[in-house]
Amino acid sequence: MPDRSSARPPALTDPTEANWRLPHSPRSAGRARALLRTQLAEWEIDPQVTDIAELLLSELMSNAVRHARRPFGRQIGVRVARYGGRLRVEVADANDARPRPKAAGADDEQGRGLAIVDALADRWGCCPRPHGIGKAVWVELPLRPVA
Repeated sequence: MPDRSSARPPALTDPTEANWRLPHSPRSAGRARALLRTQLAEWEIDPQVTDIAELLLSELMSNAVRHARRPFGRQIGVRVARYGGRLRVEVADANDARPRPKAAGADDEQGRGLAIVDALADRWGCCPRPHGIGKAVWVELPLRPVA
């Protein structure tokens, strides 16, 4: 599968969904955020929703890079879709282990990612990948900011 990590999001036949594959690398979180920003700007998504979606994507990408033990050469998949007044952001990796929230102490430097996801996402969850090994962790937000 070609690496599209340096490419602009492709022109889509279905303008409600975009997909990217990125290397399993810490640098991919920044690239994923840039691709997401570009796509959401094209869809004219509210800037407040875009900011929250970027933060949530960053947390999901960080978890995939940090925790997902994967076979060599596997990439991280990112999918963003809008439907029924909602925005869904998914991060898929080749590891079957589901994310587990941790109770981070006051001085801990890690362990708050899923707490942030839980606080900011309208809904979130994890499901098996439909066509392969691993899982997809997803978040959903309303397309309009909540007052």
